[in-house]
Amino acid sequence: MNNGHYGQYGGQYVAETLMGPLKELEAAYFEAKDDPAFQREFAELLHDYVGRESPITVCRRLSEKLGGATIVLKREDLNHTGAHKVNNTIGQALLAKRMGKRRLIAETGAGMHGVATATVAALFGMPCEVYMGAIDVDRQAPNVGRMRMLGATVHAVTEGSATLKDAMNEALRDWVTNCDDTFYVIGTAAGPHPYPEMVKDFQSVIGREARRQCLEKFGRLPDQAIACVGGGSNAIGLFAGFFDDASVKLVGVEAAGKGISTGEHAASINGGRLGVLHGAKTMLLQRPDGNVIDTYSVSAGLDYPGVGPEHCYLHDTGRAEYAAVTDDEAVAAFDELCRCEGIIPALESSHALAEAIKRAPTMPKDSILLVCLSGRGDKDLENIENYKKSKG
Repeated sequence: MNNGHYGQYGGQYVAETLMGPLKELEAAYFEAKDDPAFQREFAELLHDYVGRESPITVCRRLSEKLGGATIVLKREDLNHTGAHKVNNTIGQALLAKRMGKRRLIAETGAGMHGVATATVAALFGMPCEVYMGAIDVDRQAPNVGRMRMLGATVHAVTEGSATLKDAMNEALRDWVTNCDDTFYVIGTAAGPHPYPEMVKDFQSVIGREARRQCLEKFGRLPDQAIACVGGGSNAIGLFAGFFDDASVKLVGVEAAGKGISTGEHAASINGGRLGVLHGAKTMLLQRPDGNVIDTYSVSAGLDYPGVGPEHCYLHDTGRAEYAAVTDDEAVAAFDELCRCEGIIPALESSHALAEAIKRAPTMPKDSILLVCLSGRGDKDLENIENYKKSKG
């Protein structure tokens, strides 16, 4: 990375009114990054409050059923709040305190980042407001209830497609207006610099733990590390542990929705073009005139028209491969994990699992596929039932 860029991607493409807050954030973060006291407090909270480290779990019955490679899960679903998101919100809330900010705001799609932000706001005694697309408010009602129970105000955004993109737009507007006392906790590895780097750093605990755990359990590294990609925070956190291990193939999995050819999907790398969204140059779904296309996915957390800039760079350089999984494939993988292993995965994570299910039978039996189970699926049960009913 050079000055907030990953090759041609990244940067700070924002209004002049946001340049000051971003520079303040950048200076504070890089100071905190080098401060042993900050890192020690972060590590202690991850251990004592979040419950890290999260284990890895071998999917014995599923792997035997498929034949071929062994599927291993990195269990971020077992964290406090039920997903990887809390790793990042703990770090950003600590940074907010360090900067003297008194109020937290966030955007959320599936609601897990909103819950994680509301959780740390309660922990640190800070008011919290969360912006969420009105469509996502309806399909992720359990998480909306959790946010409100934790004391957060949830704003249902009705503009545009009323999903994650529009929630992020509203959160940015709030931050511009209230930047003196407000810290914007971005939930994914996207947005203007330094957010992509900062989120990766906070989420890199996933990959560091998983690398060491694989060596301890199997005596070697996995053949492939697989994670779902919307904005891409759980994936970049997993990948960060294996960047220097050329033998480990990195695989990101985007949401193909009803199929890439239908145009109803959220696969920015597989189906997008270069553009600027939410302050960063990235691959995104847009029309020839530059207007952003409405996305579609059964999974609210992957329903985003852009992607983190570092993922675009990893794709271009060939260090990571980016596949796409349809709604039908993700829901089928959801069912398989429930019934074979007694684990209810988030719909987002089910996309990564579906890709592993495709790959496992084609690989030798001594191969290992490491899948980031980024969250638990309690929030998705009603959504999945409705989806199955709609399919007849």
